[in-house]
Amino acid sequence: MTVDDYNKCVDEHADGLYRFMLKHVRDTEKARDLVQDAFTKVWLKVEEIDGAKAKSYLFSTGYHTMIDMFRRDKKQGSFDEVKPERMAHSDQYSDLNELLHQALETLPEVQKSVVLLRDYEGYSYEEIGEICSLTEAQVKVYIFRARKALKDYIGSIEAII
Repeated sequence: MTVDDYNKCVDEHADGLYRFMLKHVRDTEKARDLVQDAFTKVWLKVEEIDGAKAKSYLFSTGYHTMIDMFRRDKKQGSFDEVKPERMAHSDQYSDLNELLHQALETLPEVQKSVVLLRDYEGYSYEEIGEICSLTEAQVKVYIFRARKALKDYIGSIEAII
């Protein structure tokens, strides 16, 4: 990959990678840091990366960087582990988007990742498999299970509205 290819990669894929990270971490600063780390890692290997596969390599690097951050944060713990808004219960939801985000938070990380990559970012099963180091069959299974869990969590749309 040349420097021009790298700059083109930044221009074309920075926003998509940021959206992907933000959906996972739900913190703008952490998402920006993860994107920056991913591009830094790509820059360090710019000579070794094929320009045609830069997008896939970038998202794979970003995904693995995010997983490393989750593992690091899980070991450290947090003083504010209990969130009051999660303890409250409401029978009526006024925001479907909020409900969907809550449902996504209940999924295991790998299921959340594949659903976000497929439904939010529009990647093919093959591309998702490359990014997450899964086979195409595993990707399909994880997406099926995630969608089923989301459906079970949300229930019928008529009950919500």
